Amino acid sequence: MANLSEIISANKVDARAMACPGPLLEAKKAIGSVAIGQVLEILSGDKGSREDIPAWCKKIGHEYLGVLERDGCDSLFVTRKK
Repeated sequence: MANLSEIISANKVDARAMACPGPLLEAKKAIGSVAIGQVLEILSGDKGSREDIPAWCKKIGHEYLGVLERDGCDSLFVTRKK
């Protein structure tokens, strides 16, 4: 698996000010902005995103790469698969 800190995301969604399910809704809106095979990075201050985003990826068929804690928030990485 790639080192998460070295991933270059094609797009970044800043949902740090949002409570659940805001970050997930923002991710759903933004996934279409990246090409298939590219990475979307979701910035979230809501710890629920650590469960919501991977569950959504599994349900929809995208690849959840993992989470990095940086600057007091989470960076969650998703590769668009379709």
